[in-house]
Order: sequence, then structure tokens, then C-alpha cells
Amino acid sequence: MASVSVRIPQIGEGLQEARLVAVLKQPGEAVKRDEPIYQMETDKAVMDVESPYEGTLTEWLAPVDAILPIGGEVARMEVADGVGEIAPAHEPAASTSAAPTPASSEGARNANIPPRTRAYAKEKGISDADLASIPSASGKLMPGDIDAFLAAKPPKAAQGDFVETAVTAKQRLLASRLVRGSQLVVPGTITVAVNWEPLENVRARMKAKGGDFQPSSFTIFAFAVAQALKEFPAFRSTLVSDDTLRTYDHVALGIAVGLAGDELVLAVVPDADTLTWHEFAAKTRERIDLARTGQDQANEAVTISLTNMQSFGLRDAVPVVAPPAVATLFLGEVYNGLVQATSELKLRRMANLALTFDHRVMNGVGAANFINKVKENVEAIGGLVTIE
Repeated sequence: MASVSVRIPQIGEGLQEARLVAVLKQPGEAVKRDEPIYQMETDKAVMDVESPYEGTLTEWLAPVDAILPIGGEVARMEVADGVGEIAPAHEPAASTSAAPTPASSEGARNANIPPRTRAYAKEKGISDADLASIPSASGKLMPGDIDAFLAAKPPKAAQGDFVETAVTAKQRLLASRLVRGSQLVVPGTITVAVNWEPLENVRARMKAKGGDFQPSSFTIFAFAVAQALKEFPAFRSTLVSDDTLRTYDHVALGIAVGLAGDELVLAVVPDADTLTWHEFAAKTRERIDLARTGQDQANEAVTISLTNMQSFGLRDAVPVVAPPAVATLFLGEVYNGLVQATSELKLRRMANLALTFDHRVMNGVGAANFINKVKENVEAIGGLVTIE
């Protein structure tokens, strides 16, 4: 038997990296050639990746959610003797010591610039004019040639003092999701003002009763959302391809959790719509506490997320959606607002909700019906939660 590397494949021109979403085989399992063994996410889609070999999976070399370069190792397999290992998708970077082609043939030497090299040059801020002047180690200009060119350039004079630090893995992962969202999602945003007094009254009654069971106002609100989601399958759905909509039986409810250093992770309450009030409150606390240790629980089944900015004094916002989720619901600060159903000047404790939804999955009427159901549940919260 021989050991070979399984590498992230080159799916399209210009693709530089991908995120490992899920593994479909475990070490020790037999794998057939062309059998799906893991899922990866690019800036265009989430896809199953098939094994290029037949053999036995021996180990995964990266954890789920890792962002890997195209051509990077993701796993090792044992295969039959004589099976050759497939070369990395990316050609090796050109050596900085490679002799450049003479300047007189500059136009010809860079006539063949692959699309992914042009994309890489654009990412590095290189103009078309500069791109045409970069020497190549072969007849085709590769990203490695650009790296060599940039490494040889004298640094620009620093304008003031600064410190450069590496972007954290959590932030890179979040950025990957957000970039994909900006490329795929067709967003629509709607808002509604909610009477917050019923929820405040329920919270006050719980505090007055005392005891260890003291869920926050946000947890009570999240339960109202989970109950609303029972009636709106579109918000339990995700587009797995342009022509396939997957609808989950139950809700994996995402909750954004901020960490020190402005990091953001996601707590996830699985099967949130099936839990009783007490079960939901306990599970939500458990999952948020876990997220505060730095564990990001995001997964493919999370179709809607909640973001709570009440403590920051923010009344309104335009939330963003990161696929495969189809919606994000923002909860703003509590304020004294005017009652709209009367001509009298009367104040009421209010909070604004803002829902951004993916227009590819649902339309404005469906989104409006959902956010109004959340409003209805919040304003009738005394009938949804129990105070023992």
C-alpha cells in the first residue's frame, strides 16, 4: 500500500482558497474513486468533492471550517501500490532567482496571462500596465511570478508609524462567508416597530418571582422568533444550487455572539422550534456560553440568525446575510415611541426589528408576514412562556 495526499481541487479560474465545510468519511473507512468525501465552500457555492483515488482514508489534515489554499492538503489516503499521486492544482511559485525574459520580448512573454493570474494581480493592486511588465519564469505568467515581482520591489516609504498583524482565523472565516454573501444573496430589508412592554412585563414578573430560572429579555425574544418559524418553511430553507431548494424539518437558530477584540462567532440552538420554553431557555444559555469560549457553531443547517444590539444603543440597522443562511433578524434598543393607533400623544416602550432576507428564496410578502408574526408573538408573549 502507498500513502497519497488528497488536495483541494482547482474548480474555476481565479479561485485562491476554499473552506472545509464538512467531512463525509471518517479515518479507517473505505473510499471508492469519485465517491464524495467532503464538502467545500468557495465564493460561488457549497459543493461535494469526490475522491480522486480508491483506497482507505487514513486522516484529515485540517479541521472543519479551516480555510485552505487551492492545491493544499486536506487528507491522506492509503491506495494500491503503483497508484500515482495527483499533482497540486496550483503550479509551484516561480523562483525569485529565475532569469527574466529579455525586455525586448516583453510583449510576447506575457501574452499568455491566465484569468486566475489576472484576478490575483487585481487582488494585489497591480495595474494592467505593470502586469504586462512582470517577467515570467515560463511562457505563462503565474501568481508565483507576481509574488516574486512584489518581493523584489523596494518598499514604499512608511507614512507614519503602524503595526501589521495577521487576521485571525475566526475573522478570515467570517470574511469568507460575508464575501460569498455579497456575491450570491439578493438582499431585501424590511423593518417593523414592536410593542416591547408585554415582554418587559413578563421579564419583571420572572425577576419578582425569584429563583434560579432568570432568562434574559433577549432569550424571551428569541423564543418568540423560534415559535414564529414553525409557520414559515421558507425561513427553514436554503438554496443548495440554482435549481434546488432544501427545506429543513426543524430550525437551527443562529445567534451572533461578540467576543473580545471585536471577534464574532455564532451560537446555534438546534431544533429550536421543537423545544418547550424552559428547554429553549436552558439550551440557548448553554450554546451562548459555549460560543463565549470561542467555539463557532455555524453549520450548513443554520438558515436564520439573530443579532442583538440593544446594549449598544442602536435603534436601526441593515443586517447582512451569509449563505447558506437566508435571513438575519436585528433587534434594536428599547425606546419610548409614540403609539400609532390613536390620535392622542401617548408613549409606549418600543423596539425596532430589521429583517434582511434573500430575495432568491422568498419575496417581500412572505418576509413581511414572517416579521409581523414575530411582532405578534412578542406582543402576546405572556401566552407563550410560562412563569411558575
